[in-house]
Amino acid sequence: MALWVAAMRAGDYDAAWALAARTLAERDPATRDDPTLPYHLRWVWDGRAIDGRDVLVRCYHGLGDTIQFARFLPLLAARAASVTVEVQPRLCDLVATVTRGITIVPFNVARPLPPAEVDIEITELDFALRLPPDATPHPYLRAAPASLPRGAVALCYGAGDWDGERSVPPALFAPLCRLAPCFTLMPEPTHLAVRNPQGCPFDMAHTAALVVGADLVITVDTMIAHLAGALGKPTWLLIKAEPDWRWSPHARRSAWYPTMRLYAQPRAGDWGTVIADVERDLAALGLPALEDSI
Repeated sequence: MALWVAAMRAGDYDAAWALAARTLAERDPATRDDPTLPYHLRWVWDGRAIDGRDVLVRCYHGLGDTIQFARFLPLLAARAASVTVEVQPRLCDLVATVTRGITIVPFNVARPLPPAEVDIEITELDFALRLPPDATPHPYLRAAPASLPRGAVALCYGAGDWDGERSVPPALFAPLCRLAPCFTLMPEPTHLAVRNPQGCPFDMAHTAALVVGADLVITVDTMIAHLAGALGKPTWLLIKAEPDWRWSPHARRSAWYPTMRLYAQPRAGDWGTVIADVERDLAALGLPALEDSI
């Protein structure tokens, strides 16, 4: 796993796919899509070719994973006979904007679709297609923008329960709210000086509209980061000193999202330095201050 992570971060995708192929060859076929396991722990693709076949793409991981790997769906559709995507219900309308010619079905965890000629989990698409992230169109999602003031900044400080160390204490975002008209993307009330202190409804259309309407998104490593990147918005991503495999703590850019800038902790737990760097860079943009935009 460590070798695979290092290869992915370095952009050495051939090496990463070779490691993935070795892992696939060592798997017991009887354990494929094992119904005794939680969905996020299952493996689905058995290595068979997708060209000219009916392919069922299953979205067994998080919302952010689905958004990140949805970029490969147009290229999959160009090679397969048909593509059906079993998507988390919250994402159906959004994923449908990626390309025409695919069938979107809400994922019912109690009654998943029966197998097709080829079943594959969406996070396996880069491996199956042997395509790096920069071989795909960008941006690849579309949404109608909310009407926001000039210079609006959308903020997300919470990463949920999956990894609490990705979240930033909300109070640290307070200085940012003095530099621009800010909106929260969190589904909860906040004491921050934002234009929507009641919070953002946990509704993908509403959230995507705020993201598209903003001039900049500042977020921790969560679904919002993938949403903003996939929509092509300038995005500043705040990451841990040892982040998820998708991000390199030593890089400022990401091959997954060309409009994204990374801000990594210099040491574990040090969000203060990260926010100070973000505050400096945000001030340098010269966006209209909150009081100037009222």
